[in-house]
Amino acid sequence: MKKTIILITAALFASLALAGCQKKNTQELRVYSIIHDEETEALTKLFTEKTGIPVSYLRATTGELVNRVITEKNDPLADILLGGASSYHIQADKEGALESYASPLAKNLPSYAVAQDNTWTGFCVLTLGIGINEARYAEKFPGLKIPTSWDDLTNPAFKGEIVLTNPSASSTGYLFVQNQLQRLGKEKGWDYLLALTKNVGQFPDSGSAPAKLLGTGEYAIGVSYLHALAKYNAQGFNVRPIAPPKSVGDVDCVSIMKNTKNLAAAKKFVDFILSVEAQELMSQFTFTTPVNPQAKAVKGSIPIADIDLINYDVQKASSEKAEVLDKWVKSVK
Repeated sequence: MKKTIILITAALFASLALAGCQKKNTQELRVYSIIHDEETEALTKLFTEKTGIPVSYLRATTGELVNRVITEKNDPLADILLGGASSYHIQADKEGALESYASPLAKNLPSYAVAQDNTWTGFCVLTLGIGINEARYAEKFPGLKIPTSWDDLTNPAFKGEIVLTNPSASSTGYLFVQNQLQRLGKEKGWDYLLALTKNVGQFPDSGSAPAKLLGTGEYAIGVSYLHALAKYNAQGFNVRPIAPPKSVGDVDCVSIMKNTKNLAAAKKFVDFILSVEAQELMSQFTFTTPVNPQAKAVKGSIPIADIDLINYDVQKASSEKAEVLDKWVKSVK
């Protein structure tokens, strides 16, 4: 099975190489990307323009790529893991799959954005929120107050009209589950999750799916990252982003594979991702808030100061991940 995965991954990398990177180059950087194709392509293209280092990448879900990183830790087929909440990078680090690197650009970042052993570094802030397709909501629930808190979502009237990412496949979904377990405590948190899932009409594997399905009017309510909801709103879709109280905040991270044969190029890529230029480019595409304090978020994004956050324990989220997801699969899906 491992041999098959390696062969498939190698073939995918060959087919997904960027147009300007067809020539053989021992310094070519290979990236496993959890962030979307559009921003991955823009960032890797800019990196190549600035450094001359060609890049190829494979885009897939968080769960798939983290599993690949762990499986391939002794002979990695990629050099960089780009994207994914910190708990997933912590998981890969515990398996001995990540290289320690303290970028010079990380010294001015907030402590929550940098691993203590320097195996991962955050490059943008992630916070969860509620999205409303106002047209569909008005049609389905005339006269009913729009939900503004997590607890509001358990209203039985919303049955079948909520879209929530599958936490077994996506870091977005797992972050939501942890949000509720840490907000309410273990027992009440599971009671909440089981009550809420009765209202969920779809559990897509991709964290970007809820915002898209709201934008196309297929659901009235969705749980997504606030930056994704704000982006759709700014693009003219009928999506209203809501920042409910007691939410979680995390960071999208970048890390280097242990045993990479391109360590010098990988370090340059981490430095690049933490730069003002790269983080402002990322914000233009995603409406995320940059971690670099000198980088400016795009107009229309939701400032972190406007969001009520709980004291999120990322180490707890990482250590109990297997147990929580096992219970989720047995109890919910």
